[in-house]
Amino acid sequence: MQSRDIFSLAYRSVTGNRLRTGLTVAIIALGITVLVGILTAIDSMKSSIYSSFAMMGANSFSIRNRDIQVRIGDDGGDKASKGNKNIKKVKKSNSNKVISYQDAMAFKERFKFPAQVSINVRASGIATVYKDDKKTNPNVTVLGGDENYLLISNYEVAQGRNFNSLDVNSGRNVAILGKDVAEKLFGKKLKNVVNNTIRVGDVRYRVIGVLASKGSSSLMSADNVVITTVNNTRRIFNRPNVSYQIGIAVKDINHMEPAQGEATGLFRVIRGLAVNEEDNFVISKSDSIAEMLFKSLSQVNLFAVAIAFITLFGSAIGLMNIMLVSVAERTREIGVTKALGATSKVIRKQFLYEAIIISVMGGLIGVIAGMLLGNIMSILLSSPFYIPWFWIFVGVSLCALVGLISGLYPAFKASKLDPIIALRYE
Repeated sequence: MQSRDIFSLAYRSVTGNRLRTGLTVAIIALGITVLVGILTAIDSMKSSIYSSFAMMGANSFSIRNRDIQVRIGDDGGDKASKGNKNIKKVKKSNSNKVISYQDAMAFKERFKFPAQVSINVRASGIATVYKDDKKTNPNVTVLGGDENYLLISNYEVAQGRNFNSLDVNSGRNVAILGKDVAEKLFGKKLKNVVNNTIRVGDVRYRVIGVLASKGSSSLMSADNVVITTVNNTRRIFNRPNVSYQIGIAVKDINHMEPAQGEATGLFRVIRGLAVNEEDNFVISKSDSIAEMLFKSLSQVNLFAVAIAFITLFGSAIGLMNIMLVSVAERTREIGVTKALGATSKVIRKQFLYEAIIISVMGGLIGVIAGMLLGNIMSILLSSPFYIPWFWIFVGVSLCALVGLISGLYPAFKASKLDPIIALRYE
């Protein structure tokens, strides 16, 4: 008897008892839905996080105030400092020291590594931008930068020009608009934007450029910005204890490590740190925050795998029980099949195929449901539809394995039945 015929018999037996098969398939599908759904959602979140935080190129890093670094969960560095008495520490009076404009300018002037250096600052929280009778929502970010800021932040100028040294040094009222702001004030066609005037709050600015779209997500928007010069923000939006940020872009990505080392040494000198003091600033690459978020998301991965394992373990027990009941119910059928010439190997294959068919059906339904459920996160984060091919393969493979393991004992038991005794079974 060919395997194709055995498979056909197994499929007819499975579809012949729809209620029992349906319940078992539903249990298996639930476990796979949880696994694939959560992991698909996490992969969608990772994609969105990368696109949100990759505001600088791969060859760039930044120097930030230590007090504003992002921490998620336990910090291994803090644990290490508690266990090592000789670890460097920061004086309490110095730990939250902001990066002043003077610090940033001193670094820019004294950093001799072959790299571009930029100084930038967030001018205000959020603002409303006006053009005659039109205005934006009160959620526009106003930034101050220099002539290198657009290059290091991976922005491109679609219309107009970048800042020049005269714009930066004089601090005059010139601005470059993000695409979302420009379209809101000047329309989709963006006509007559350059050299026109806008108003940020009560302050008028001459528009010298419009940025190309950089994309956005639910976490942040790179196009909903107005960028002016760093000296203009000092003059117009001067705030106490404001901290500046320094961006550095090397020409060769292989020079990242030595550039960071030299930047750290120079900025320690500028900040007046003693040899036994820890850095009171943070040097981070554009994807470092995303990596910290990914470490936190790995805990959710383990949670999803644990739930799926428990559900599939229960499904395996349930499937084995159903197959044993099926063997008991079909004892006479097995006896007839053997009397007609079927070998123990054929009977064993038939029951194994039945278990695998039920399990794989549950797996296929589960991966489809999980993929659709997980992509709800993609919709919420405005990310493209994500098909988790790896998790689909893993889910279906797991189900096939569950079916094989669950069907082994019932199939072996069925194949060992004596045909004479089986025919007399009531």
